[in-house]
Amino acid sequence: MEDQVLLRYSRQILLPEFDISGQERLAAARVLIIGLGGLGSPVALYLAAAGVGRLTVNDFDTVELSNLQRQITHTTDRIGQRKVDSARLALQAINPLVAVDTLADPLSGSALRAAVTATDVVVDCSDNLSTRLALNAACVAARRPLVCGAAIRFEGQVLVVRPDQPNTPCYRCLYRDTDMAEERCSQTGVLAPLLGIIGSIQAVETFKLLLGQGELLQGRLLLLDALHMESQSVSLPKNPHCPVCAMSDATNSTEN
Repeated sequence: MEDQVLLRYSRQILLPEFDISGQERLAAARVLIIGLGGLGSPVALYLAAAGVGRLTVNDFDTVELSNLQRQITHTTDRIGQRKVDSARLALQAINPLVAVDTLADPLSGSALRAAVTATDVVVDCSDNLSTRLALNAACVAARRPLVCGAAIRFEGQVLVVRPDQPNTPCYRCLYRDTDMAEERCSQTGVLAPLLGIIGSIQAVETFKLLLGQGELLQGRLLLLDALHMESQSVSLPKNPHCPVCAMSDATNSTEN
């Protein structure tokens, strides 16, 4: 590893859990980030800065003035640009060693399956339940780890889904009622630093997945109340009747 590369990543290479071998694992890793808003911004910036080799970023929106309060990847002079283009400029500015691929169209069907299959870890930074459920189903089908995050008002949550491991719950196990009323930040608001906190936790869980280190938020839902600065970890049992992961487990058992 070249001296300049060692210097760039020296502070994390000093960690026994990282070392040079861990840095090399990051350099060979591929991560898909869905959404480049308040959560996707800190996730993408931290993964790029830390040296994840290839980032694929997906968002079909453009930068608006109202985004800038919380979406720290974007800047005032890039209002009107596609978010994927704005993010690529920011990520390559912070670390030109990282390859950044952009997907500027909504992902669904075969395109979503292909994007998920081509990656090592998927990070869900979307802002609506339908996208989260579709992404969860694609990750379960492809057996790819999924790091889910969400935030609104002063509350946030993080969950890691491990369909590559048996008898673990998926995101659909959390939301058995998919017809529930959905709140949006555009209607109720959100505290900007909260998104940075939740996005940073998603980045940490992604690093742990890529390095094979630590205890993941797997089967545990982390809940954060930033207004009172209280957090709790709630056990999430697997739903034996889940229409997504229970069916997938049955299919895998048959194939094996």
